[in-house]
Amino acid sequence: MERKPKKIPTAAEMLRRLASLCARSEQCEADIAQKIYRSGLSRDEGNEILSKLREGRFIDDSRFARAFASDKARFAGWGRLKIRQGLAAKRIPSAIVAEALENIDEEEYMATLRRCALAKARSLDMGSREDRMKLYRHLVSRGYESALAAETVRGITISDKR
Repeated sequence: MERKPKKIPTAAEMLRRLASLCARSEQCEADIAQKIYRSGLSRDEGNEILSKLREGRFIDDSRFARAFASDKARFAGWGRLKIRQGLAAKRIPSAIVAEALENIDEEEYMATLRRCALAKARSLDMGSREDRMKLYRHLVSRGYESALAAETVRGITISDKR
């Protein structure tokens, strides 16, 4: 079966689509630029669309970074290191990343770390050094700082698992 050539949207159509997308959920500039690039529009048209989206405050990397950091810490149980890595993958400038990480509520962050540790500890024998190391590695792989992970593992006793 023969494939039809991909229809390239007009700049106005693409602007409308992307504005609608950005109105529904926070998007970073790099992701929007990627969508424009894949649509087949020229570089000049793409830059014009990005400019209009910025002017209309549809895209704002600092707002995106704050929402991303907050959501990943609160709902996905990610640590600061993994959040930093995720934002870097989205090409967010390091100054904006640092600001977003500072806005994470410390009490909530520590509660999420403990909840994540206790959930994993239920399947482990906390009396075993090997299983305590498994828990530590699990927390570090979730992006938690090694000192916080070690402190949390030390603070979990066998009776906490229940």
